[in-house]
Amino acid sequence: MDSNNTNATPMEQATVVTTPRRRITIGLPCNKDASEKRFPLTPEGVNRLIEKGYAVKIEHGAANSIHYTDNAYSRQGAELTDRQGVLLSDIVINLSIPSPSDVKCMRRGAMLLTLHCPDEKHSDAITEMQHKGIVGVAVSSITDDQGNMPFSDILAEIDGRAAIAIAASILANAQVGKGILLGGVAGLNPCEVTVIGSGISAIAASRSALGLGAIVRMFDDDVYSLRAAARDLGAGVIVSSLHERVLTTALRTADVVVSTPIQSPLKLGSEMVELMKRGVVTFDLAAHHGETFPTIPTVDLAMAVEGLNTSYNKRVCYVNTGSAVPRTAAMALSNTFITMLDSIITCEGLTNALKLTPGLRKGVYTFFGKVTNPQVAKAAGCRFTDINIFLQLS
Repeated sequence: MDSNNTNATPMEQATVVTTPRRRITIGLPCNKDASEKRFPLTPEGVNRLIEKGYAVKIEHGAANSIHYTDNAYSRQGAELTDRQGVLLSDIVINLSIPSPSDVKCMRRGAMLLTLHCPDEKHSDAITEMQHKGIVGVAVSSITDDQGNMPFSDILAEIDGRAAIAIAASILANAQVGKGILLGGVAGLNPCEVTVIGSGISAIAASRSALGLGAIVRMFDDDVYSLRAAARDLGAGVIVSSLHERVLTTALRTADVVVSTPIQSPLKLGSEMVELMKRGVVTFDLAAHHGETFPTIPTVDLAMAVEGLNTSYNKRVCYVNTGSAVPRTAAMALSNTFITMLDSIITCEGLTNALKLTPGLRKGVYTFFGKVTNPQVAKAAGCRFTDINIFLQLS
């Protein structure tokens, strides 16, 4: 075109016209379970998910347990609403199993993310999830490409570290403990910590105890796992197979005992417990606690004000250590949820995500009206259906 020509005629240009896709909504309700103080997402995590294309709704006061205000979430783009509005989201994240009435309020075909699978006491909720066609996912069962369990592993590490931090605090308290330091000082012997198990939570507890200067003895019936733990922790930890005589000696002198999951659950009866010191601080980090120390009353650390005021002459077993540090747990969970939810939106839907990521599939326990987990089916008294059948036909 001649640059001197001032009578240029504008030409029409094609414009790309797209229909905006509805944003997937994530609902964060208040957790009604008093023993669950952890929360799935921090305000920063909410912001990350909104940037990825999600819309987030949060119930008023839902994050009070981790000391984040409603304004902290609204400033990051979350919508504050009532419980009904949250439960109508496409994806609802509630770490405990919700009540049947809450499930009834959920949108048909919605996705429910819980920490663990429901059991016998949740049979009514399972039935309601079937009626509503809810896709229930236990995030603790999800694995990655290497076979690791991202949610379970990070929470196990937090449990182990929290147990030693709480034990050190109790021992140092002259009113409820012995008024001693876990690590001791020059000229005084340090405390002894006995750890049963050699998994992630056991290693985390041992590392924290060693860092404070304690003597640590670790026991397990899996020699290969013990060997790996010893390589990880170094020469400071004393590792041994679960020989009764050696374990009895360690329990007799231990100031702290931490029981973690092992292949063959260990049961320490009343005779073994009576050998332990007065004022010994015991923890059970198993998801279903109570097996290791069946004769010792448990104290849930989510509601531990009364339990921590107990005289050191009275033996108690502390459980639910992660809820004693709920904000740390929330930060760790938030990072893991972001990775998981990113895979769903990248795969353009849950069904595609389940097809493409077998590890996510392992966490599903209800799928559009059918129970797809054998243990959940047994708890609900119904038939188990393999989820792979649905995915092959869809």
